[in-house]
Formats: sequence, C-alpha cells, structure tokens
Amino acid sequence: MALANALDAAAGPDWNADTDFDVRLQDVPLNNRRPDVTVYRAETIDVTPTRPEHVLLVVEVVSPGSETTDRIVKADQYARAGIQFYWWVEQAATGAPLVYTYVLDPEVRLAGSGDAGEVDQRLPSDRCADVGDWIRPPGR
Repeated sequence: MALANALDAAAGPDWNADTDFDVRLQDVPLNNRRPDVTVYRAETIDVTPTRPEHVLLVVEVVSPGSETTDRIVKADQYARAGIQFYWWVEQAATGAPLVYTYVLDPEVRLAGSGDAGEVDQRLPSDRCADVGDWIRPPGR
C-alpha cells in the first residue's frame, strides 16, 4: 500500500508503518483489530499483537459496507484504547483520496471531530516531521 510506504519513509527510524498488523485494543473482553495501516514504535516489532501504547497512528480505508464500522465503531474503539491519531480514507467525488484525521482528546478518551482533506499528491522527498503536512483542506 502506497500510504504505508510513504508513512514508513516519513516516520524515521523510531517508527514503522505496516499493513496486516494486529493491535490488541483490550484483553477482556478480547478485542483485536487489524487496521489497514498501523504506525508503531520500531522497537516493538516483535510484540504481537502490538499494544495501543506502542501505536501512534492507525489508518482505515473505507469501503462499501464498512462505513459505519470505520467511521464510528473503530474511531471510538481506537480512542478508548488511547491511540493518539486515527485517519480514515475515502474516495472524494473528484476521485482523489479524502482523509479524515482525528486526534485523541486525552481527558475524555474520545476522538475529537475529524478534519477532512484531500491527499496532497506532492509527497515530501525527504523525511517529514509532521505527516499531517501531506493533508490539505478540500479545494486548496
């Protein structure tokens, strides 16, 4: 997945971005998720499933039939687990990817309202400290 590769390149040596990577959100009742992309601490690559405290960002790509789960259920589960950043990606009417970004509100353990933006196709050539720089509001 191109997004995982771009995030991995931008994250630097301390973080990895992978697909097909399980995250244990809670032990009882057992709740594992496999986000489309997970950005996690590189030093924890052998911890499987990984734990929320090792995860910086999870990304879900919304497909027909997964809208409610990706937009509502997973956003709530990831926030309650303490994962700081959650993005979901949809296709805009223009055909460009549309990314909704959420940042955890640590006081209430719920994701704040999402900001949407089309992906800036001009990815930085070198490592980017703020991956959010890749996202721009629609129409800009």
